[in-house]
Amino acid sequence: MARRVRTHTRRFEQERKRFLAECRASHRVCWLCGMPIDYAVKPNTSDDSFNLDHLYPVSKRPDLQDDPAGFRPSHTSCNNLRGNRDPAAPLGSLSRQWINGGDE
Repeated sequence: MARRVRTHTRRFEQERKRFLAECRASHRVCWLCGMPIDYAVKPNTSDDSFNLDHLYPVSKRPDLQDDPAGFRPSHTSCNNLRGNRDPAAPLGSLSRQWINGGDE
């Protein structure tokens, strides 16, 4: 089976650069492991360098590739380890009683 080549639009490239600048300015950490990202090096050049990840893998949701709401900062190594798996499910939901301070 031939591997599909991803195409990047001009809009995506502009949004990617904007997102990197925001992450660098605020020292955002990797959304997968919570550790600092090395913004001093060029993106995608080392395990700890910045890599643009998508909340939902592009291989499964190509329609969301250009949507900046789905962009996440990650280490190159963490994104590679994640592969095209879906985002992890939350640990659980808060009970209504706990949210309301026990009033119910």
